[in-house]
Amino acid sequence: MDLSALLPDVSLPPYATMSAALAVAYVIFGIAGFGTALVAAPVLAYVMPVAQIVPLLALMDCSAALLNLARDGHAADRTELRRLVPCLLIGSLIGAALLLRIRADLLPAVLGVFVTAYAIWSLLGKRPATRLPSSAAVPFGLVGGICSAMFGSGGFLYAIYLSSRLDKDAMRVTQSTLIGLSTLTRLVLFLLAGVYADAELLKLAVALAPAMIVGLWAGRQITLRMSREQFLRVVNVIVLLSGSALVIRAWLA
Repeated sequence: MDLSALLPDVSLPPYATMSAALAVAYVIFGIAGFGTALVAAPVLAYVMPVAQIVPLLALMDCSAALLNLARDGHAADRTELRRLVPCLLIGSLIGAALLLRIRADLLPAVLGVFVTAYAIWSLLGKRPATRLPSSAAVPFGLVGGICSAMFGSGGFLYAIYLSSRLDKDAMRVTQSTLIGLSTLTRLVLFLLAGVYADAELLKLAVALAPAMIVGLWAGRQITLRMSREQFLRVVNVIVLLSGSALVIRAWLA
């Protein structure tokens, strides 16, 4: 690939940095179906405008979810999707409305503390013997949708619910599908706002696609070699990091 012809404003070192960050981020996505922003965003912020990071990751997350669906879509649990998707959509609308009406500076910290405590509780082996009831899809879907709209991060809440009810393959693909639907909503909003009229951003996404594909492949290979217990531990570590990141971001704000 002739990078200078495709992206004249991006030199090789920043491109290598972005590719490495995205490859690692999509290993996480390939394993758990979420978590790319947690890994990639802090690194990308050093080499590209912050305002372009969310649109770029939304485009790539949606593409990654479509790739997962094309390969493993049969493993997605449609029953859980039917429970969660309406709640996710309603939560997204509520989150968008709240974002316009209230000060949201304390909400990330409160949510982060809850999620961090849950992850630590799970990692210490305190998981409940029984799985969460199907009715739990309502609060987890609603709050996940609200958080996605307000903070751009709600995947860890879907993961808490799904990991208690599904095997690792079904959880990974179902989670990825939910993230795809969530990011698709953001894609439409960015498209209507003219964000993707910037051809350089689209070219950058194309140039970084190989890193995404390699990361997804590696994540899937790792998942195939994991037991369910190992898989849940990895998911809980990612949830712990996500919750901690929310607390730290709120503390530094």
